[in-house]
Amino acid sequence: MSSTTPEETAPYGDGTAPGPAPIKRVRTHHLRELKQRGERFSMLTSYDQLTAQIFDEAGIEVLLVGDSASNNVLGNATSLPVTVDELIPLTRAVSRSVTRALVVGDLPFGSYQASPEQGYLTAARFMKEGGAHCVKLEGGVEMVPQIERMTRGGIPVMAHIGFTPQSEHALGGYRVQGRGEAAERVLRDALAVQEAGAFAVVMEMVPGDVAAEVTAKLEIPTIGIGAGNQCDGQVLVWQDAFGLRTGRMPRFVKQYADLRSVLLDAARAYDTEVKDGSFPAAEHTF
Repeated sequence: MSSTTPEETAPYGDGTAPGPAPIKRVRTHHLRELKQRGERFSMLTSYDQLTAQIFDEAGIEVLLVGDSASNNVLGNATSLPVTVDELIPLTRAVSRSVTRALVVGDLPFGSYQASPEQGYLTAARFMKEGGAHCVKLEGGVEMVPQIERMTRGGIPVMAHIGFTPQSEHALGGYRVQGRGEAAERVLRDALAVQEAGAFAVVMEMVPGDVAAEVTAKLEIPTIGIGAGNQCDGQVLVWQDAFGLRTGRMPRFVKQYADLRSVLLDAARAYDTEVKDGSFPAAEHTF
């Protein structure tokens, strides 16, 4: 009885197609490939070295240095006051600290709306000074000229439609967008930013059925925040998702941890030991 090798018995392979190669560095086209394969991806905000390293290690594909730093890092009541000069150092810290994740620089209010050229120059600063891999801006049809200018100049753009926090006063506060007849506006905005060259689009506070329809009709990936579970990706502000911030949360936030309580207990223990003299102990002393 002669022995045969697997190559001899199956010269054309075993019929199993190889899976996609692991992504060493997430690029914009990888998100589109994930959508095409029906695979979902995750996105979180990050504003500093240590969270960026942790989230990168956890496998989060996209990190957003959001204008939400305004009210999560800098102490403002809303995202409107934060400036380009305040966000660029945070973006630089995150981009320096990751090895795999795609880093998105969020263009703040007033830094791109005036003209396509203003938007391009601001975005270029995020790329050159902040080390961002791409930028995000808010708006749909009205932002087509800005998106076209940036993409034509080599800057990848993530769009943001539905509820756009920078326009909260014009929208009448934090309100769901796209209900009823307004659903057509969401779809129109999504198609417009795709045609303009955006590589992905965030949909915020959009009814789940509307977001599902948009996701099905777009070739670029959608990222939901309060837009149901049919989007290609999801994003949350990390301080909300992991319980560093407490109090009333938007309906779309799920809290995966209670970091505030952990930090509070640790700070109280430290305070107690300092005051009763048990810290530093001998093992902490030279």
